[in-house]
Amino acid sequence: MSPELELLRKIFGYEQFRGEQQAIIEHILAGGDALVLMPTGGGKSLCYQIPAMLRGGLGIVVSPLIALMQDQVSALLQLGVRAAFLNSSQSTEDAREVSQQLRRGELDLLYVAPERLLTPRFLEFLANTQIALFAIDEAHCVSQWGHDFRPEYVQLSVLHERFPDVPRIALTATADKTTREEIAVRLGLGNARIFVAGFDRPNIRYRVVQKDNPRRQLLQFIDSEHQGDSGIVYCLSRKRVEETAEWLQTQGWTALPYHAGLPTALRQHNQMRFLREEGIVIVATIAFGMGIDKPNVRFVAHLDLPKSIEAYYQETGRAGRDGLPANAWMAYGLGDVVMLRKMLETSEADESHKRLEQHKLNAMLGFCEVTTCRRQTLLAYFDDHLPAPCGNCDVCLDPVATWDGTEVVQKALSCIYRTGQRFGVGYLIEVLLGKTSDTRIERNQHHLLSTFGIGTELAADQWQSVFRQLAAAGVVTIDVEGGGLRLTEKARPLLRGEQTIRLRKDHKPSSSRQKLQRTASHSPFEGSDKMLWAALRAKRLELAQAQNVPPYVIFHDSTLVDMVCYRPDTLEGLGKLSGVGIRKLDRYGQAFLNVLDEHSMRYEG
Repeated sequence: MSPELELLRKIFGYEQFRGEQQAIIEHILAGGDALVLMPTGGGKSLCYQIPAMLRGGLGIVVSPLIALMQDQVSALLQLGVRAAFLNSSQSTEDAREVSQQLRRGELDLLYVAPERLLTPRFLEFLANTQIALFAIDEAHCVSQWGHDFRPEYVQLSVLHERFPDVPRIALTATADKTTREEIAVRLGLGNARIFVAGFDRPNIRYRVVQKDNPRRQLLQFIDSEHQGDSGIVYCLSRKRVEETAEWLQTQGWTALPYHAGLPTALRQHNQMRFLREEGIVIVATIAFGMGIDKPNVRFVAHLDLPKSIEAYYQETGRAGRDGLPANAWMAYGLGDVVMLRKMLETSEADESHKRLEQHKLNAMLGFCEVTTCRRQTLLAYFDDHLPAPCGNCDVCLDPVATWDGTEVVQKALSCIYRTGQRFGVGYLIEVLLGKTSDTRIERNQHHLLSTFGIGTELAADQWQSVFRQLAAAGVVTIDVEGGGLRLTEKARPLLRGEQTIRLRKDHKPSSSRQKLQRTASHSPFEGSDKMLWAALRAKRLELAQAQNVPPYVIFHDSTLVDMVCYRPDTLEGLGKLSGVGIRKLDRYGQAFLNVLDEHSMRYEG
């Protein structure tokens, strides 16, 4: 047995490496540099933790968030791995203790923020220390095109300059080709071996609904599919975050707000509750979540459209890190397009950056309006290709009908043109439907236009769908100041009849809702099995609270699922389950066997 496989089995409790893990570990052990792209929950951490323990010396892990460091160190200590972190949250006494451990050579892994790493004092310490490797986690933070850009990450090229013989491994779950290239350039990883382990998260079900009272839609979704689960709800503005959290509380959910404008202590308190308690829903801006290590987030919901597919993938990737079924649900409407384009136009970015961001937004809109498998579209964006439809997205489970929208699109575009390309969707629909209740129509003499009343074959909400799809397709653009619609060059061939267009037929889910609801449930247990599942989770929570650590650092949900399924009745049998290493078996094995034994005697005679 190779040393790395022996560590995997004895310490981490897994029988085999997954995917590219072993190849990456062998490459780092041999002293090579690597850029690793691996989906969230794919096991990136093992790719530097095991080499750091085997190479000798200290493994330095650059991590962007305090909460992430604390969680990962807590999990490693549970396994008996010699690990610590240094960050601003520590008392002087705690930091001094870590420093003494470093001087005594008692640590295999040290997690630090880039700001701490780059101080002259810390770099001097490193110069006099045997370094096993540098691991740069969440490496997309180095990219100016990324949504989690951290200026300090750009300076990490100093590691290559000062320590040319120490292997470096940069890791991320989110990077398109442009971002990958920038990571390599900025970190001096031009000669690094690139490992792309694929971006697919088959356990996540992707679903997009058209906005129609989005809060009520969200409540219906979580009430029907996620009672008692932990989840994240993303909103675009701080105000919307706070209002949504308060509203969910009135509906019986334990919902906590999180955004950069909250007092630091409250923000940290809410995040810690989310990490260490069950059934908490965090309502947040994108300020929340990067590097969140909680494996049993069962859903991520978006009440506003993300700015890019990278942001969407990163945020939805916080669901189902344990490999069990999870939901990525999003409500999207024309107002999102208006808001995001306005934010883009009024930003201080240069024109080249704005063009790239516009391209990214267009790709996100295309994902929302797609009529084929969402997963195939999502993966294709990252140059990863799924050969067949996934069968686990809303489009696969409830196929979208399309219709020839050429004639109605011509009416819509003509109406925009004849009213002067300065009115919003609501007004245009009133004209198309021939409504006279809006006094502006007569005042503007638009009731005399040839387009007045020519659209009565569609209802107002259907016209909303038409305009939304035209905006998403770039056939019309929306004025960021007044919200008026204007035609683009793409409208010309449609108006002239030189091109046809098919539109998606929006509908409200009917019978398929039941199918989605049943198969989305993360707990496969009923009857006494469900009671055992609850008892095991209760024991895990009790042990976690006694140590002030998150429950999942004791055991992941997937390990508890195995306990229910396989019912081990000896420590040896328990030790064969995935995620049960020697240290955890010794510390917790008997406690969980007692729960299994008690359940067996009570319910199975």
